[in-house]
Amino acid sequence: MVLLGRAGCHLCDEARAVVERVTGELGVAWQEQSVDDDPELLRRYAEQIPVTFVDGRRHDFWRVDEARLRAALG
Repeated sequence: MVLLGRAGCHLCDEARAVVERVTGELGVAWQEQSVDDDPELLRRYAEQIPVTFVDGRRHDFWRVDEARLRAALG
């Protein structure tokens, strides 16, 4: 599971809290990447952050729905 975001993004902060809670409860590993560290990611996703990916596929953007994330990871 990957959370794509950037520093100073309040939606990213909210998404991170949901991801941390859900992955912690389910024992799922996750990582966070910043669009600011990769010009291609910035070009593709700057208007959609935060973006979550599950199994390499885009799952959600802007808001992370906790129930939907649990279902995808469970």
